[in-house]
Amino acid sequence: MRDEQRGRTAAPGPRSRFGVPGHRSPPTGTEPATARSALRLRQLLSAVFLPLFAAATAGFALWAARQGPGDSPGSGPLTALAVVCGVLTLAAALDLVVVTGRRRRERAADTSRPGSRR
Repeated sequence: MRDEQRGRTAAPGPRSRFGVPGHRSPPTGTEPATARSALRLRQLLSAVFLPLFAAATAGFALWAARQGPGDSPGSGPLTALAVVCGVLTLAAALDLVVVTGRRRRERAADTSRPGSRR
């Protein structure tokens, strides 16, 4: 960067790479090493919303199938809602599988440590 008024070259600031794909700023503390997700909460939310989204998918799909020509809402928007709910069902199922695996690995690691009470 060139300072046009003084003719000097300014050093780029710490935010000069912000937003550039492929470049990460260096960690500033211990957060990457100690950051943890609330796995119990994620598991609870996935377990609650998985059947909810599955039921909504089936409901919207059946409603769209029973729509006749000229009915409001049409089968197009209902089909779109069924697809969106289906995608959310898959996301909740995938998250439930991932979280369950992580919790299982954490429990296995905790029990293998000396002095563990689990």
